[in-house]
Amino acid sequence: MYRLFILPTMIINIAVISIPAILTIILAFYRWDGISDPVFIGLENFERLWNDRIFWKALRNNLIWTALFLTFPIIIGLVVASLLLTVRRGSTFFQIIYLFPLVISAVISARVWQGMIYNPQSGIVALLERYGLDLYDPLSRTATALYGVAVVDLWHWWGFMAVIFFAALRQVPQEQIEAARLEGATYFQMMRWVLIPGIMPTITLMMIMTVIWSFLVFDFVYVMTQGGPASSSEVLSTMAYRRAFYELKVGNAAAIAIVISLFGLVATFFYLRLQRGEGE
Repeated sequence: MYRLFILPTMIINIAVISIPAILTIILAFYRWDGISDPVFIGLENFERLWNDRIFWKALRNNLIWTALFLTFPIIIGLVVASLLLTVRRGSTFFQIIYLFPLVISAVISARVWQGMIYNPQSGIVALLERYGLDLYDPLSRTATALYGVAVVDLWHWWGFMAVIFFAALRQVPQEQIEAARLEGATYFQMMRWVLIPGIMPTITLMMIMTVIWSFLVFDFVYVMTQGGPASSSEVLSTMAYRRAFYELKVGNAAAIAIVISLFGLVATFFYLRLQRGEGE
């Protein structure tokens, strides 16, 4: 009888995830414009990706994005979470403030940063330039476009990390923390020898999930730059979207989607190994 309760979830999973995933794998070996009949071409889509300069640039940008999100939001989240431990009252208020950017729509956040901060005519950048600071819109230059978008997503994301780490830090035995304080441990010694080791499984899990999410990034990049200028902020997801819906190269887009999935599978493999290690 209990299997009947699982059946609706299985049907939704098969219809929304499994079938599209299988079709994506199949289409990666076809040439298809979404209208005419698909033509089997074997590994040609992957060969074209191998020789595609934009693909390698997008892959490099994804790796840079992953490196940024494996460092800054995790470090900031750990520091802020450790400081929250010292707050006697009002920690819930601070957690709400930190999570507030996450609950705002990504499209709204991106447009606000574009219009009110990065805008060289009416944004904060323009205001600071009036006071002699030589600033510019980072989204308008190939050298800084990717980092300009990443700053917005980092602002949107670090608060979530802080709340997750704070919840984990509250599970560290208070006896260990008090013993370290009585021994005269400094803040950095407390972090190095007590707090971070106490929540290492949580940190590892969030790092693995960050890798998966970094290769799925789409919304902020597409809304703010659409991969430009000159593909300088292109990532694999925006490239796949453009190939499928603008250039009508569905097979090529499916091949890119498989590459994205491979990185996710590698991260998932390490996650499962972590789960098995904790179970043992």
